[in-house]
Amino acid sequence: MKVLMKNINKSFYGVPVLKNVNFELDSGEVHALVGENGAGKSTLMKILTGIESKNSGEIYIDGKEINVKNVIEGMKLNIAFLHQELNALPNMTIWENMFLGRYIKNKMGFLDVDQMKKIASSKLKEVGLDIDVDSLMGDIPIGLQQLIEIASALLWNKKTIILDEPTSALTAREIKILFDTINSLKKEGVSFIYITHRLEEIFTICDRVTVLRDGEIIGTRKIKDVIIEDIIKMMVGYEMTERYPKTDHKPGAVVLEINDLSKSGYYQNINFNLHQGEVLGFSGLMGSGRTEIMQTIFGIIHPDSGEIKVAGKSVKIKSPIDAKKYGIGYITENRKEEGIVLDFSVVDNMVLPNLKEVLNKVKMVDHKLEKELTKKYIDKLDIKTGDINNKIKTLSGGNQQKVVVGKWLATSPMILILDEPTRGVDVGAKYEIYEIINELKKSKVAIIMISSELPEVMGMSDRIAVMHEGKLKSILSKKDFNQEKIMTLSTGGK
Repeated sequence: MKVLMKNINKSFYGVPVLKNVNFELDSGEVHALVGENGAGKSTLMKILTGIESKNSGEIYIDGKEINVKNVIEGMKLNIAFLHQELNALPNMTIWENMFLGRYIKNKMGFLDVDQMKKIASSKLKEVGLDIDVDSLMGDIPIGLQQLIEIASALLWNKKTIILDEPTSALTAREIKILFDTINSLKKEGVSFIYITHRLEEIFTICDRVTVLRDGEIIGTRKIKDVIIEDIIKMMVGYEMTERYPKTDHKPGAVVLEINDLSKSGYYQNINFNLHQGEVLGFSGLMGSGRTEIMQTIFGIIHPDSGEIKVAGKSVKIKSPIDAKKYGIGYITENRKEEGIVLDFSVVDNMVLPNLKEVLNKVKMVDHKLEKELTKKYIDKLDIKTGDINNKIKTLSGGNQQKVVVGKWLATSPMILILDEPTRGVDVGAKYEIYEIINELKKSKVAIIMISSELPEVMGMSDRIAVMHEGKLKSILSKKDFNQEKIMTLSTGGK
């Protein structure tokens, strides 16, 4: 399927978000669409699939002009849009999710369950998954849910698949399966629009790249003709000399000690310490126990045994309220379900863990203090929001993430846990978050950073703890960092 979008314009409330955008996709091509958060990538794809309407411009499918007025018309175009936030229903089985709204019936008019299970299983195998289709979707890891959604798109014979941050929750093995699947489908003429902030990936899987900035096309290039620095410069408008800003700050005293911490089914005999002004990176495959250890430190999960010491004192952390009392902040990996309240305003989200700081003398919320606290961190983190009373769901993903960072910075934490802090965040916003991390180091904040991006965890950490199947395999010092060693340890090697 060939797609051509010509001179696409779109405004929201009089503010232009797309300006004469031209985009072309060839049959059997993987075309990367990149740009900073708010550049217009998602809006362009929503127009293509009928979720949003264009103000002006033309769209052609295989040379024929179309006018997509709504989502139902968009579904008829054989284009699948796989969003970053997956649309699975957790309490339904895999096969029920795959056939949702389009069930197969037998001659008697009853659901042909056996036939649907058989077809679902076959399509899953096409993407490298040998999995029980009767499993509940909610019991399936996020990474596998991504592959299941791709299988669902194949089920309905989609000729173009839009992948929005498809690898943000995938392990290295699952990414390889995804890329193998894409390459196989390319040979059958299936086209892909590949939206990602992980720029290294596009050199592995994409044929061309188009860069959007502030709603305008900056350029389209063949992948073989560019390097990553070229793309970054096109995205941000200037040359970025370092992807990971450096700091020469020296770590101080130990502020957190974890001794023989265990939780059945999650992790066993975990031992490590954390210093003032240090970034301790945690690396490992999905399911290795990294997040569960951090949730234990924050009081979400209760350990079976072991000890947590904060500032030299043994503590019992039974809830996030306890954790906050001991100066611990936690930025979750699951921003939209655990980090923010989508229907709350920016200001409401910012003050949630800081209610005591915005109360007046009679213990009522002081709206002036709320505004001052929110404005302080909007300015500090350069959060782009038209009005602090707007619902946070109207912000771009990168700006939502900055609000999550800001609300925990406002608690003045002694220890800050960052679980995938830059997932779904563009290269410019990533750099800003890295600079914030370095500023926190200088302020003696002790930081634990979980990241699935090896270049990131290596670029920002002073030490790296590597997990495998619930066990802490090793803690590497900076002089010992290399990708091969970390991957070997995280897959169970020595």
